[in-house]
Amino acid sequence: MAHAYTPGLKVAAGTTIRNERRLPIGGEVIVRVGDRIEAEDVVAKAVLPGNVQLVNIANLLSIPPEDIRDYMLKKEGEPVAKDEIIGETKGLFGLFKSHARGPIDGTIEGISDVTGQVIIREAPIPVNVMGHIAGSIVEIISDEGAIVETYGTYIQGIFGIGGETVGALEVVVDSPDTPLTKDFIRSAHQDKILCGGAVVGNDAIQEAIRQGVKGIIVGGIHDDDLRALLGYELGVAITGSESLGLTLVITEGFGEISMAARTFNLLKAQEGMTASINGATQIRAGVVRPTIIIPVEAQEETVDTNIASAALDIGTPIRIIREPYFGQLGHVSALPVERQQLETEAKVRVLEVELEAGSTVVLPRANVEIIEV
Repeated sequence: MAHAYTPGLKVAAGTTIRNERRLPIGGEVIVRVGDRIEAEDVVAKAVLPGNVQLVNIANLLSIPPEDIRDYMLKKEGEPVAKDEIIGETKGLFGLFKSHARGPIDGTIEGISDVTGQVIIREAPIPVNVMGHIAGSIVEIISDEGAIVETYGTYIQGIFGIGGETVGALEVVVDSPDTPLTKDFIRSAHQDKILCGGAVVGNDAIQEAIRQGVKGIIVGGIHDDDLRALLGYELGVAITGSESLGLTLVITEGFGEISMAARTFNLLKAQEGMTASINGATQIRAGVVRPTIIIPVEAQEETVDTNIASAALDIGTPIRIIREPYFGQLGHVSALPVERQQLETEAKVRVLEVELEAGSTVVLPRANVEIIEV
């Protein structure tokens, strides 16, 4: 019979990893090809212009805009301190003067005798791009960044929040089906990345934030806990820019789901090593996965995946990777041969999935990935 093929999550015990590190704007690359760097070394740097604030001097001093330069105490290009007087009236016999003060520390960038406003720009904002992983520079991207190459463990998750972070990996549970509760988290875990088992709740995440934990890797999370953590309902969007105090990587899906034994054992074997994780996730077209990278000593490449061209068949366990059932698990109950029309009027090949809750849904085949039992 015919088979359908679908991608899944990559779990590589040892593989060559190339990581592009790029500035958001043009800047200076401070490494060279062949340099050996650590995860927190700066690869490239740039400077963003500071924010601008407008001060309506004409209104504050009750003067015509065209006369503004006669009352300014500062000129273009001169520095200004917060609350420093930058303009004043002559007053009456030198008394009863009106003053205009700078709202921020910055530099006078412009004085308009048309609007009567002064433009003050804050100090430039430095932007540094770190290596994120320890490795070697193999390519320079002119004025933008570089490509870092390393050999190590590479694991993709299903969902994450929070950006890039680096820390020593510690596995705090004994098995992949043990929930990560706040009782496992201690002050000694400051600056570390913790690996749990089946699920983590918001109370445990808050305790980890209090203890200064940099990241958590775990099998699943409940919708309610995620909502409580974020303070809002997460829609179809790109995550990774949240400022929660730590990065969270979910390896399996939503609910109390045990971490895949292969993934757990691999992380357990790497305990104590430096791990680089990134929770950035995109669950619409152009899927972006959260990642775990652990550089190790180069050996023969041994890629262990649950993806690569796995066949869909009746009974195949799958995970849904797009809304509205994102993160739910089930198994294939039917594989219709004919293409079916979606609400968008596109005709695609579909499959029927029996979810763990017992209900059956029909989905495009591109919306699922095979998971290993």
